[in-house]
Amino acid sequence: MNGRRMGEEVLEVAGLRVVARGVGTVLVDDVGFALRRGEVVGLIGESGAGKSTVGLAILGYTRPGCAIEGGRILFQGRDIRAMTPPERRALRGASIAYIAQSAAASFNPAMTLFEQISEIPVRHRLMTPAAAKVEAIRLFSELELPDPERFGDRYPHQVSGGQLQRAMAAMAMAAKPDILVFDEPTTALDVTTQVEVLAAFRNLIREHGTAAVYITHDLAVVAQIADHIMVLRHGRTVEHGTADQILREPREPYTRHLVAERLAPHRYRADIVGGEPPLLELQDVVASYHTLPRVIDGVTLDVRRGDTVAVVGESGSGKSTLARVITGLLPREAGAIRFRGETLPPRLRERSRDQLRRVQMIYQMPDVALNSCQTLYEIIGRPVRFYFGRPRAQVRARVRELLALMDLPADFIDRTPPELSGGQKQRVGIARALAAEPDLIICDEVTSALDQLVGEEILGLLRRLQDELGVAYLFITHDLGTVKRIANKVAVMLKGRLVAAGDTARVFAPPLHPYTELLLASVPEMRRDWLDEALVGRQRTVAAVRNAQIELAQ
Repeated sequence: MNGRRMGEEVLEVAGLRVVARGVGTVLVDDVGFALRRGEVVGLIGESGAGKSTVGLAILGYTRPGCAIEGGRILFQGRDIRAMTPPERRALRGASIAYIAQSAAASFNPAMTLFEQISEIPVRHRLMTPAAAKVEAIRLFSELELPDPERFGDRYPHQVSGGQLQRAMAAMAMAAKPDILVFDEPTTALDVTTQVEVLAAFRNLIREHGTAAVYITHDLAVVAQIADHIMVLRHGRTVEHGTADQILREPREPYTRHLVAERLAPHRYRADIVGGEPPLLELQDVVASYHTLPRVIDGVTLDVRRGDTVAVVGESGSGKSTLARVITGLLPREAGAIRFRGETLPPRLRERSRDQLRRVQMIYQMPDVALNSCQTLYEIIGRPVRFYFGRPRAQVRARVRELLALMDLPADFIDRTPPELSGGQKQRVGIARALAAEPDLIICDEVTSALDQLVGEEILGLLRRLQDELGVAYLFITHDLGTVKRIANKVAVMLKGRLVAAGDTARVFAPPLHPYTELLLASVPEMRRDWLDEALVGRQRTVAAVRNAQIELAQ
């Protein structure tokens, strides 16, 4: 552990206050905690609680338009606030490192992984380029990345999401920092990859005696890695205690609510019984990209009006590609897709305006999917104008109707997405899809980037809209908890094929397909020893999945 003394205090935060300049909104108010070597403090709370603001403040940094107005941030006894800008820059990366939620957005696509991971220790003059490369290879091996000697020769787009997130951990550890700040690092990962990455992070902290702050909205995830948990709400500390105390005996009502939400039993939705023909039918659909073999291989599936069909599987299983094929963004090579009994042309540009209108999508990341320069009137009103050709006054009235349907205030109509919270932006994405008055909405990981409580609000909204409008959902997700809450049918994908499909309660009941068993066993539980148990049972299940894959290939 490089001579580090476990238990030595490396960080003290006291009375931290962060405000938004101009408007004077207090983002973080009177937050404090201490951090010791080898210790992990978990920050929990819903969107807007101030978790990421606290994490960034530890580096002496705030987002544009914000400022640290009060409090102490002592790193090894030195107040980061009192440092000069060059001193703070020297601290970042070398002594305190940050691991962001989206590794894909954090890496430079034009540089190899070796170049980017070596950059921090070389720029801080801690290592020569040759020594930095040796250290990168060692970290790749420690993080169980494939072919460590050559892994760094790849570019970010040439590795999987889970591998890239671990590569980001290697980049953060390259300069051997004293503190790591993890900001929702596994939120966008599927459950099987999340287990591997969590285990890698935990081992990294233990091996190097690094102190860490772990920001997440998932209590079950933080239970596997944190020694202490601090619950935030509206920028203030609600409760702070050991992980065992917070999970087993939370004192404050808000914390008890968070725990209860995570432990609430899930009731499977009953399947829809009736003689109505399918709204969407896929028959032996095959699709591939130019450089890859079949990504969708013989998929047969149907969706009826009022159905919520969940498509689940780990990264690379073909879930999002299936959505691209259905919408015509990726032309199918074989098989048939019928909608309301009519065969859909393979390509988007070959479809009629009415065919386009009836199938809409809601995307995972509203920050990327919504134009930040446009008002909600322009964003939601565009489908109304495009599909129905209504005049401006009618478009504005319809946008107000849709905002009301989303439980958003009417005066939001002239706001832009940056003025909204994450949950509000996702509601705008739903409103835009509904503006076309579709029969089917494809929901692509629409709650994965949201905290637990906001995610529940969005799921409740989707259920209510389905009851009121009769719309069908094809719900792409890696969150099996979400599947149990919202879907009456489920389709499990592995390497582009369906390995299980049907009524949700039946698919998730024994006897399970080995891959379905692996997915269910990878959902974190709010027990401190869950990760160790999951890793032990994982080897047997993975072997069974490999055998199933061999059978599929034959």
